[in-house]
Amino acid sequence: MTVDQHPTTGENEVTPVAINEYLKPGVFIDSDHPSVQAFTEKALEGAGSTAIDRAVALYYAVRDGLRYDPYSMNMAGTNFTASTIATQQAAFCIPKAILLTACARAADIAARIGYADVRNHLCSAKLKAAMAGNDLFMYHGYVEMYLEGKWVKSTPAFNLELCEKVGIEALGFNGRDDSMMHPFDKAGRQHMEYVQDHGHFFDHPHERIQSAFKDAYGDLDLVLGSVKGDFAAEVSAN
Repeated sequence: MTVDQHPTTGENEVTPVAINEYLKPGVFIDSDHPSVQAFTEKALEGAGSTAIDRAVALYYAVRDGLRYDPYSMNMAGTNFTASTIATQQAAFCIPKAILLTACARAADIAARIGYADVRNHLCSAKLKAAMAGNDLFMYHGYVEMYLEGKWVKSTPAFNLELCEKVGIEALGFNGRDDSMMHPFDKAGRQHMEYVQDHGHFFDHPHERIQSAFKDAYGDLDLVLGSVKGDFAAEVSAN
């Protein structure tokens, strides 16, 4: 199985074989790595014993444990392994989704990663300029966990501190309802618009996403290597 393949078909597979596929470690979602195991164990300290309890605790550990920072983007493959991400203090949406997926599997929760193109209407002018004037964020990462007999989506990208600073309602997660990006901020301005859903994957399809990014934005490593900033400060000043 390559990392670009879905191991099963259908939106809500219920067979044990299909679900168990999403408990296995992948190349990027290396849920069996010691750093992922350690992050998971720490996140679950004091959590309840049910799968819902574990899923919720892991969601908040990733959402708030790693500050959202698009300027941290680096397209080297090693930066997209959960074992590396677990040691970082900041990341953007894809690595945070990879980490949550890996932690869920490490906690014996079937999980898979999904991607969608989203238009971020509150993107900072500086970041937009670096992305060739584009406010379309391709392959925005989200997570699906199999809980109480169904796949439940969550988006752990934006940490609470960032949301409070820029006036966005922080996304919560209860393990039973999908938690996806809000279309508007607290002031009623357009925030996130989902444009295209690429579906779910067993593992992070790095080459596919790298190619899509290069076509859309050019050489991101070259561009972002020379552009740094404080995303929260830039967006709150909009």
